[in-house]
Amino acid sequence: MKLNFDGNHHGLVQAVVQDKRTLKVLRMGYVNAEAYAQMEAEKVVKLYNTKSNAIEVVTGGEYFKPLAVDKLLPNEDGTAVVISALPEGSTTGADTFLGNKNIEDLAFFTELQDFIEKRYQEMPEGSYTTKLFKKGVNKMCQKVGEETIEAIVEATNGTKEQFIYECSDMLYHLIVLLTYKGVRIEDLARELKARHQ
Repeated sequence: MKLNFDGNHHGLVQAVVQDKRTLKVLRMGYVNAEAYAQMEAEKVVKLYNTKSNAIEVVTGGEYFKPLAVDKLLPNEDGTAVVISALPEGSTTGADTFLGNKNIEDLAFFTELQDFIEKRYQEMPEGSYTTKLFKKGVNKMCQKVGEETIEAIVEATNGTKEQFIYECSDMLYHLIVLLTYKGVRIEDLARELKARHQ
């Protein structure tokens, strides 16, 4: 599907820049035919700045480097396009125009620990988390160790997808252990933030 630049105001088409990995919106703006052609050729995200009337390279990630184009996805009638982008490193802060929407994934750690704390309080039968709590701190520590080893194995000899899977298991069991010890995931964030400063 091609974009319909002739049928839109001033030859501009709405564009949304989306992180391919997280699916979070990084930028919103416009493209004209020239910017679109440059993106197809150079594989670098570009938007048309309506204030300066110029095509600008979109930067982001930890190093504020140009965002690489993964795919250009026009809608059915060619009046808008989603630009699937591959930032280098984290894009934290690259999407502040949307407020806090793009930290929702990180905020899930808090939601998950709230859920685990509820399990600890209620101890429902048949719950895997309940079984961990009932087996005590030694079993929880053992599981954190096992999952950490599995993550290391995947890091050295596995796939990225399996590495993510094993790291997720490791973090889950760590949060269970933190809950048992009366420690919140936010406590770790504050400790790391203090070290960083």
